[in-house]
Amino acid sequence: MSVDLDRYIRAIPDFPVEGILFRDITPLLSTPEAFAHVVSNFAGWAREHGAQVIVGIESRGFLFAAPVAVELSLPLVPVRKPGKLPWETLSVEYKLEYGVSQLDIHRDALAHGQRAVIIDDLLATGGTAEATGKLVAQLGARVVGFEFVVELAGLDGRARIAPHEVNSLVVYPGA
Repeated sequence: MSVDLDRYIRAIPDFPVEGILFRDITPLLSTPEAFAHVVSNFAGWAREHGAQVIVGIESRGFLFAAPVAVELSLPLVPVRKPGKLPWETLSVEYKLEYGVSQLDIHRDALAHGQRAVIIDDLLATGGTAEATGKLVAQLGARVVGFEFVVELAGLDGRARIAPHEVNSLVVYPGA
């Protein structure tokens, strides 16, 4: 069954700052049919791409990565902001429009050669996705693709994660 996910994504102008059109997925999350559609689509795509592990990016990526991992009976690996993981970590810094940030992963989270699908809610400039892909690769695993609920195509985030395949369910042409 097909679900028009765009119906469940609210556009909020000037949030968090003037000039930004924020794409709010909370209506999607509060609609079981739409949420289930996302999880089912993501799980099918990950299965087709031979995923052996699901990597979720903090924080909204966890909302989609966790049920996909459960549906596929695969391990879930969280990628988190600094200081949130209790074990030995590997870190990568990446540039944001307004500064620098960092992501961490447990050093023992992935096995060499393991096929990982990375899930997040939104692809904008691609910095967070690119950094997560670097973490996965540094642990010796293989990124087989990325999945996003929303993609802002005007910001060209796909270019930063090329040549990896991308599954975006709702693509907006502008920023």
